[in-house]
Amino acid sequence: MSFRLVIPLGLLCALLPLQHGAPGPDGTAPDPAHYRERVKAMFYHAYDSYLENAFPYDELRPLTCDGHDTWGSFSLTLIDALDTLLILGNVSEFQRVVEVLQDNVDFDIDVNASVFETNIRAFQTPTGMPYGTVNLLHGVNPGETPVTCTAGIGTFIVEFATLSSLTGDPVFEDVARVALTRLWESRSDIGLVGNHIDVLTGKWVAQDAGIGAGVDSYFEYLVKGAILLQDRKLMAMFLEYNKAIRNYTRFGDWYLWVQMYKGTVSMPVFQSLEAYWPGLQSLIGDIDNAMKTFLNYYTVWKQFGGLPEFYNIPQGYTVEKREGYPLRPELIESAMYLYRATGDPTLLELGRDAVESIEKISKVECGFATIKDLRDHRLDNRMESFFLAETVKYLYLLFDPTNFIHSNGSTFEAVMMPYGECILGAGGYIFNTEAHPIDPAALHCCRSLKEEQGEVEDLMREFYSLKRSKSRFQKKTLSSGPWEPPAGPGSLSSLESLAEAREKKPAKQKVPLLSCPSQPFTSKLALLGQVFLDSS
Repeated sequence: MSFRLVIPLGLLCALLPLQHGAPGPDGTAPDPAHYRERVKAMFYHAYDSYLENAFPYDELRPLTCDGHDTWGSFSLTLIDALDTLLILGNVSEFQRVVEVLQDNVDFDIDVNASVFETNIRAFQTPTGMPYGTVNLLHGVNPGETPVTCTAGIGTFIVEFATLSSLTGDPVFEDVARVALTRLWESRSDIGLVGNHIDVLTGKWVAQDAGIGAGVDSYFEYLVKGAILLQDRKLMAMFLEYNKAIRNYTRFGDWYLWVQMYKGTVSMPVFQSLEAYWPGLQSLIGDIDNAMKTFLNYYTVWKQFGGLPEFYNIPQGYTVEKREGYPLRPELIESAMYLYRATGDPTLLELGRDAVESIEKISKVECGFATIKDLRDHRLDNRMESFFLAETVKYLYLLFDPTNFIHSNGSTFEAVMMPYGECILGAGGYIFNTEAHPIDPAALHCCRSLKEEQGEVEDLMREFYSLKRSKSRFQKKTLSSGPWEPPAGPGSLSSLESLAEAREKKPAKQKVPLLSCPSQPFTSKLALLGQVFLDSS
């Protein structure tokens, strides 16, 4: 039975236009137009520095004005910056970069890459949970550790379900769902999951439970996957986790780390990666708790001019060797979501403080450098790709209330497809954990086409089944051996040849605005045991 998932109040508010310019506590509010231009200038300072000094390496080293490879040697910063260009309105540069990447980036390379960081296959394990690292050319290396973090297992459903919708191949979504299910089945009796698990045995190796590093995007993808796919089961999983998290890890408006089986506190720290949580709370409509937690995190930002990687809550200070701020986006991300939901000018003030801090502390001649220590503002020679993919993007969207990403459905694009009209760009974009937006309308369109085509195929199967039962001649033909469609235009000799045909692609082709899986009708009927002759 079909259903519609009710969109939570927080997400609904995030899709509606707001009145801006409300005064702050001191009678003034940051001017969105002014800071929007400041953020755009930040982007191009970092982006141009990468192109001039680091491309085609993965990342820029801003202190030495050169580049280095980090996650796989495929120009990661340029790939990560692509949709930020669109959000900033630079369509021509976006198109130019797409062509550059198509001509130069090759993923069939002998390099070990993080499955989580690159979102690539490695799911063939006894549990269905993926390895943490895979060689892009050879697969999983012999002797590869089977210990993987929870987020590394549970952060695939958004991208892989999208991939299945756009290609028509269900395997991607299927393996992502199996991994999510296995994690769900591995939770403790009190409803918590740990930090690292053995993907071969299913046993927990690190038993610290929390909402931060090593776990974070697993929870994020249960919510976003539920919204994107209109999936009640994923949302039910998250809501159950949310109860356990509030019961065992929440103290006041802070979230601590606890032992997953006992619920006893193991680390009374706040990690900067946890700052995504208020934004996630806003997506399920829990605005009051989201704002309380956000304000706690904002006080830490004000204390240091950034969020240290670890913050000792009882002591109110940084944790040794975790004093740095690599320009992470999570608190800004939460501010963007909450501002769309509430219009509270305090959230613009966080955006203002972030722009001022990053420019004052981190800006150098060749980009923006990681802050190695927030206590004395020493810098490190790295600018991670998420700075352009996430930090700058969320800042810009915080200050740009009319951006197409915030569309409320009043504007859209109608695209004619072989099986009918599709609506695109109407809003409701879902960001993956690297802040790349996915248009749910595109998935809905492709899924609808797949369902309609499946109904046609079922009808044809039923029709020809009845036809066979009435035809003695056809029974004799079938009894003499398996039916094979004739060779020639509009038919395929076997499933294998169909697979081969799908893999054959022209060296270069223009990609349409929306591309859904489509087989010739003749081929489908041929595979069903009949040949349909196209008279056109």
